Amino acid sequence: MCAGKLARMSDTLVAASLTSKLERARVAARTLATTASGAKDAGLEAIARAVETGASRILPANELDLANGRENGLSAGLQDRLKLDENRLRSLATAVRDVIALPDPVGEVLRGSTLPNGLLLSQVRVPFGVVGAIYEARPNVTIDIAALALKSGNAVVLRGGSAAENTNRVLVELLQEALESAGLPGDAVQTIDEFGRDGAKQLMQARGYVDVLIPRGSAQLIETVVTESKVPVIETGAGVVHLYLDESADEAMAVDIAVNAKVQRPSVCNALETLLVDSRSAERLLPPVLAALREKGVTLHADERARAIFADAVAATDEDWATEHMSLDLNVAVVDDLDAALAHIRRYSTHHTESIITNDLGRAERFLAEVDSAVVMVNASTRFTDGGEFGFGAEVGISTQKLHARGPMGLPELTSTKWLVRGAGQVRG
Repeated sequence: MCAGKLARMSDTLVAASLTSKLERARVAARTLATTASGAKDAGLEAIARAVETGASRILPANELDLANGRENGLSAGLQDRLKLDENRLRSLATAVRDVIALPDPVGEVLRGSTLPNGLLLSQVRVPFGVVGAIYEARPNVTIDIAALALKSGNAVVLRGGSAAENTNRVLVELLQEALESAGLPGDAVQTIDEFGRDGAKQLMQARGYVDVLIPRGSAQLIETVVTESKVPVIETGAGVVHLYLDESADEAMAVDIAVNAKVQRPSVCNALETLLVDSRSAERLLPPVLAALREKGVTLHADERARAIFADAVAATDEDWATEHMSLDLNVAVVDDLDAALAHIRRYSTHHTESIITNDLGRAERFLAEVDSAVVMVNASTRFTDGGEFGFGAEVGISTQKLHARGPMGLPELTSTKWLVRGAGQVRG
């Protein structure tokens, strides 16, 4: 039998098996759409307990993925995202319980009215149905998305990538067992990792089975999903995140925020990538800020004006300004004023998060108004762009698009709406 025919047969088998999973997910979604809040919360509590008590199953699988990653040259940033330990598992369980404490969005009435003819109108939140997620080296996303999907009445189909395949397989097994122990359909959480890249392609083409697709990962992964998917996509973006130190910025605040935004966890999308400093405050602010960053092991990629003030830096390249390093690397530029800072951000921002440090109210308000990003901050670390920090319990991702959802995506962002019309025999004349 020729290789081409074998390949076609293999593709057919993948499609058939994956379609079976999607069909079961749709059946589970219909059940969840009408499941009471208390039953969904019981399922979430079962998930939290499974994460807390499942370390003996989760961590060996995670170590295997980490070992494979090291052998295959996985970057330090992705290894950090991939790694789970006892503390991170406890944090995941806490995040699930935070979701339990949130109000159920399903059935919330957004608006309503009574027409002159007596028809009663109401617009209410409803689940999407089946949510697909494609992500890489982030096993925490497996738990976060499953929890948010369950609370919002959705089934979820996960493609977590080869780097975390062993970890995700165990996590999905625990999720399914937890749901079934609470009397909910285990098919509400599915993984298609076993189908590899072919599975991801099939998921992107699964219009009619999957209602919305959410990619999380590298700019390349997100671009591939956005351009190739036939399923509606909520775009999450890479984080080329900026911090601008205004002429009036307080030195101690600038040091604290710059170090926290870059160093606390450099591998995540809300970590700082480019520091912009007003030329009128550069001599005052650059030495203490950059010295503090260097002490934390940060490699500085600086323009000529910044290197003239602080020599312990490498020359920045044109490519650096558009790079999400996800490591202890930081771009530094001296700009003439707020106008120049805004121009730089417009050119290089991925519309994720930008922050200004200033004591000038007028400049603060102008920055908030003119920067076109999902989250814009004044005198705060960019690390706060996070669903947990925003009070959402967890997040599906940080949406950088402008339709339906923008910024950290929590429960309401996993719902659509429908109109309910209640009449008493009215007909249209």
